[in-house]
Amino acid sequence: MAIREILTVPNPILKKVSEPVEGGVTDEIRALMDDMLETMYDAPGIGLAAVQIGVPKRVIVMDLAREDEEPQPKYFVNPEILETVEETKPYEEGCLSIPDYFDQVDRPARCRLRYLDYDGNEVEEWAEGMYAVCIQHEMDHLEGTLFIDHLSRLKRQRAVEKVKKAKRLKTKAA
Repeated sequence: MAIREILTVPNPILKKVSEPVEGGVTDEIRALMDDMLETMYDAPGIGLAAVQIGVPKRVIVMDLAREDEEPQPKYFVNPEILETVEETKPYEEGCLSIPDYFDQVDRPARCRLRYLDYDGNEVEEWAEGMYAVCIQHEMDHLEGTLFIDHLSRLKRQRAVEKVKKAKRLKTKAA
């Protein structure tokens, strides 16, 4: 397992639509998911899409366990949202690709999804609460969409400028 670099805005790879994983869940895909999980924990974050580490494949990892709980990693290969409810809920979101920026996004309160797990088993289930928010956020990444794309143009620009400025300051300090 290895910690990979997390790409940040405005890296154009983050806007790429991710390709489906062909041939099911292989050892290579499991190794990618292991690296992603280690990278996500190191960041620290609760979800990570493969495209965020420069691999535009339809793969997501997530762990919604609190700090005082045992880790509960989840793995998603070729996830699809099959259905959403009309009811939306606002939630303040952040993103490892847009460090230190948070804003409110309205998303469907529940969604039904299908994916392959770490062992290649097909899973179909309903997600709600934080799970629904996180899976929809990560699924957006697979479509080349960032959570700031759900905000006004001005807020999007501010978020990108904040990340660029932080990068410049970090580069100067190094």
